[in-house]
Formats: sequence, C-alpha cells, structure tokens
Amino acid sequence: MLVLKFGGTSVGKPERMKKIARLVTETPGQKIVVLSALAGTTNALVSIGEHLLGGHAEAAETEIAALEKHYQAFVQELYQSDGFLAIGQEIVSRFFVFMRLLAAGQFDDKSYRELLAQGELISTELFYQYLQEQKITSRLLPALHFMSIDENEEPELEKISQRLKPLIASLKNIDIVITQGYICRNHRNEIDNLKRGGSDYTASLIGAALKADEIQIWTDIDGMHNNDPRVVDKTIPISELTFDEASELAYFGAKILHPSTIVPAQKYGIPVRLKNTMDEKAPGTLISNKGTAGTCKAVAAKDGITAIKIKSSRMLMAYGFLRRVFEVFEHYRTPIDMISTSEVAVSLTIDNTRHLPEIKQELEKFGSIEVDTNQTIVCIVGHKIEGQQGILERVFGALSQVPIRMVSVGGSANNISLLIPSDYKKQALTALNKQLFGLP
Repeated sequence: MLVLKFGGTSVGKPERMKKIARLVTETPGQKIVVLSALAGTTNALVSIGEHLLGGHAEAAETEIAALEKHYQAFVQELYQSDGFLAIGQEIVSRFFVFMRLLAAGQFDDKSYRELLAQGELISTELFYQYLQEQKITSRLLPALHFMSIDENEEPELEKISQRLKPLIASLKNIDIVITQGYICRNHRNEIDNLKRGGSDYTASLIGAALKADEIQIWTDIDGMHNNDPRVVDKTIPISELTFDEASELAYFGAKILHPSTIVPAQKYGIPVRLKNTMDEKAPGTLISNKGTAGTCKAVAAKDGITAIKIKSSRMLMAYGFLRRVFEVFEHYRTPIDMISTSEVAVSLTIDNTRHLPEIKQELEKFGSIEVDTNQTIVCIVGHKIEGQQGILERVFGALSQVPIRMVSVGGSANNISLLIPSDYKKQALTALNKQLFGLP
C-alpha cells in the first residue's frame, strides 16, 4: 500500500493532471491518491471568504466569477469527449452554485470553512472523472467520511484508522483510491481543515492509519534541498534525511514539507519520499529512520521572528522564575522557538505576535523588556551535528560579518540555530552555502 499526495502545482494545469493519471496508473499495487486544490484556488477562496466576512458581496462575486471562468477553461482542456466534457462542466457549475448559495446566506466562520473545502472537493471529482474517461478503474473516497480533528484541532489518528481500514478493505480490488487532502470534520461534525499545507498532513495521517509501505509527497521540486533555492544561487537536492532532520528543516523554513507531516509517519516508521511531478525520474529525498552521523545536511531559515529579552537581576536566579515566564506564553497560546539564558536575563523568540502587547505587559512584572522584530532564525541541520568536530568554528567563520542575536546548541542533537536580523538573511545563507557545502 502506497499513499501518493499531489500538491496544487502538480494538478494546476490539465496536462499535469493527465500526467498524474499516468504516474499513478504506472505505479504497481494499491495506492491512495491524495489531491490538493488546483494551484491558486485556496488563495482565491480565502480572499472570497474574507470579502464575505467583511460584507463585501460584490467583490466576492467578482472573484467567484473569475475562478469559475478558470475552471470552465480547465475542463475544456482536460476532457477529450463531449460526454465527459459535459460531466466536467456540470461538476464546475454545481460547485459554483453551492459557493454562491453560501455567499447569499448568513456567511459566518462555519460557512467560511465550507467554502475553503470546495477546492479539494472539485479537484478530486474532476480527476476521478478523467480516470473514468480513460477507462482507468478507480474509486473516489471522500475524506469527510474518515478524517477528523478533536476540540483542540488535533487529528484523531485512532478514529481515522478505525473508519478508514474497513473502507479500504471493501475496496481491496481497486488499485487507485482517490481522496482529498486538507479537509476534515471537527468535533462538532462540521466541515473543517488541517490548516495550510494540510494535504501533506492528510497523506501522512492516512499512511499511519493504514501502516502503509511508503508515503510519497509529489511537488514541483526534486526533493528537499540543502539550502533555500529562492535565496541562494546554487543548491543541491538531499538524497536521504532522518525523520528528526526533516522535522527540523520543515519547521525552520523548508517550504516543500508541512512541519506536521513527519509526526504520524515517524510514529510508525513509515518512509516518506519527496518526489518531483515535473521530473519523475529524479530520485528525490527519502526520509526514514536511517541517519548518517556527523554530517551537515542542510540550512533553512524562518522569517517573521520576534525576539524578547527579559532582564531581571532580582528574579532570574530564583527557582520558579522560568516557569512563570513560560506560563505567560502558555496562557496566550504562543509557542516559543528559541531560548537562551544568562545570570541576569533570558531571551526567547516567537513567530506569532498576535498577543505580543498582552505578553509584554505581563512580562514587565518580572523586569525590563526589550523587543526586537524583523528577525530570522537560521538553522543548520544534520544527524548528531552538535557533536561534529569543528562545526561551530566553520559556522561562526562563515558568519563573521553577520550580527548574531542568539545561538542555540544542544537543545537538539540535529540542529544548530542562530538568530540574525532579517536584512542579513541572504548574506548568511550564501556564506553558509559556500562554507559548509562548497557551493557559490
């Protein structure tokens, strides 16, 4: 059993959807195909939803009409026969009638979540009908029949497994089972979602629920790279990563993989393979339990970081001080990325500033507060990299012209993190690319 997830760019054009059909047909054995919405659809639906929540119905209708026109052009190119073209046009018409019904009603958060689900629902139905036209045996299995989250918005893996196993068992003679990424039901049985990038998460949850042989994430790049190709001129794909390494890279900025994806797969030791839809022969990246000690694998960067320093000579060394600091962030449900301490101060970083004014006010009870915005965490990742001889000398040598605000070593055996002003991001990544990997 394989789980194959295809992202928005992989299904964004009719010729790419046709290519996916060929890829999944040529892949032997039973497989579950998880599809995202067509490229650009979720962004459009978010914009439409925000217009409707803001009471701007006319602006929403303008965007709905533009999106419908795009889909009608899409089906014109996707299907070859008049019969299936008519089916495709009916699918598009039906979905957009539903969108307009949502827009015409009392549009609220529940309606918004239903609107956001339409992208995956329509892409999977169009793909299923294309396979029918090509006489490729398949089944469409709605994710809303088995995918769920609890009141804390966490996936209910055991319940997902209990629902999904009998459904797949009933389809044991069907090699291609199609379902939606991203969408689910919440604890009130309402349509909800796994947030942005959630199609990766869906694939991993399905793989874990069924104890699949492998989870494949197909995107438009040939695996995870050693550095950010949007920032530095020369990068190379990484052939193998451990689950821990991949988790660090995903969390600290590698956009190819959703940070939560690794968790279910790692729990059951299910390999995750990152593949390129545009070049299926490229080896991609294999993520598994297998690691190479002492090897620097990649560099990633996470922007939008805010650093907070709490200075308090009176309280820092008192027991319970850090606990009280952390309780402030827990109260406002704001995760901390990095932390460093001295005898008179503690510095930490956050990437969610929604409650920053309230947090700052609470922390001022402990001492003086300094806040630095527009910061970037640069993360150097490798299996047991913290014990690699000379690695810190090489890192700091490369960054000798870059001001470093914080350093974290030892919190993870696979990660060295540094906080720098975001203006120095390109300089830092380029210098590390040259120093650690010998690339310009």
